Order: sequence, then C-alpha cells, then structure tokens
Amino acid sequence: MIIKIKNLLNKKNKKKLVCLTSYSKSISRILDKHCDIILVGDSLENVLYGMKTTHNLKLETMINHAKSVVSGTKKSLVVVDMPKNSYRNPREALKNAKLIMKKTKCDAIKIENNSLNLSIVKVLTKSKIDVMGHIGYTPQFKKKFKVEGKSKREEMKLLRHAKNIEKAGAFSIVLECIARKAAQKITKSLKIPTIGIGSSKLCDGQILVTDDLLGLSGFYPKFVKKYANLEKIIDKSVKKYTKDVKSNKFPKNINSF
Repeated sequence: MIIKIKNLLNKKNKKKLVCLTSYSKSISRILDKHCDIILVGDSLENVLYGMKTTHNLKLETMINHAKSVVSGTKKSLVVVDMPKNSYRNPREALKNAKLIMKKTKCDAIKIENNSLNLSIVKVLTKSKIDVMGHIGYTPQFKKKFKVEGKSKREEMKLLRHAKNIEKAGAFSIVLECIARKAAQKITKSLKIPTIGIGSSKLCDGQILVTDDLLGLSGFYPKFVKKYANLEKIIDKSVKKYTKDVKSNKFPKNINSF
C-alpha cells in the first residue's frame, strides 16, 4: 500500500495517471492491466442501481462492491468512496474508514471535501489511512451542477482549499468540473497529484466512469468521450440469441450434456 502511494506520488510531473471506476471483479481484471488507480465510486448508485443521486448509498453496499473489485485487482491502487453520511464527524469517519479498509483490503479511501471536514482528513491520515480528496463539483454536498473556479475569487478559494487538503495529509485530490485555468494553478501549486474529471488535460491524471466511456450509461456530458458503444453490441448479441432460441438453433448438441 505504502509502495503504491509512493509510486503514485513519484509520477507527478512525469507521467499522466490513468484512473477509472469499477464496481465488480470482472471489470477490475481488465482495468488492472491499464490503470494506476481504480476507484470504487459512489457513482455505482447511479450506474448500477438507477438512482438520481448518490445520497442514499449504504456503507454495506459499497463494501460489498469494493470486495469484488479488490479480488480482481493485482497492481492498481484501489480507492473506495465513502458514502454520504458515513463521515459526518471525525469519530464516525474513522470508524467507517477502518471498517472499509478491514473488510475490503483496499488501499485508500476517498471523501468529498467541504469547508468543514478538513479535520476528518487529518484524523484518518494520522491513523495511517490514506485519503484521496475531492473538490469542485461534489455531488454528495451540492444539489445543482456548476463549473467552479471561473472567477478569480472562486479560483483562489479552490486553491486554498486544495492546499489545506494537502496539508491535512491527503495523497491526491480529484478536481471535478473546475475551470481550466484554476485546475492548472491548483495542479502546479500542489506536491500531490491532481486527478481531473471535466477539469482539462492540465491535471496530473484523468478519471471517468467506465460505463460512460463504454457507451453503457446513457449519460454523456461534455467532459465524457465515448470510446465504444457496448449498448449496441449487447443489443445485437441478445437479439441474435433470442432468434436462435426461438428457432430452436440454441442450444446445439455441443452445448448440451
């Protein structure tokens, strides 16, 4: 775990970090060949369970998916999102973070930061739990989407926040939907790597929801590039299977015992 974090820090200003989300062993086995970081994101509540927000995700659900992801991972750093309402104060955060680490054997946890939870980062890191921060658009705390850091005032506020998170002990920070200039300034000002999503190529690395880039989610905001259309491929495969079953072409003798 320590070696993985150290390797990650050493890549800042040298190599771009590749990060994607996963919620299962089968996907993690593929991502592990290519990614520096695999995030078990609370986005699973949207992607897998069809919810509009991530606000009702249970800690037990996150732990179960994280177990599956870790079982399919050998080299990537596995980071697990702490669900909303699982880290409302330092004591609760430490208890639940320890539970996540113990039950899943993941490498680190991620929390969405606001102006009130810097103490949580400090408590967790002092307890030898590696923490990834998250600023900009933070879905657990903000009801409406907005690109942040457009004004000089917002830019300076985000920069101060990022520096404080670094000082509190975080090993990395996700910058979500932050204006290009602000993302660049934050990235240059920090010693720890920034991972961008909708925050330009000027971050130290990039993360996307895997289902988005594969064309499975139906969610394609500006910052997502669709690298495949698996929905079309799956539809075609199921259509062919349906035809074979109805015409009695499947199963054949080779598929039978």
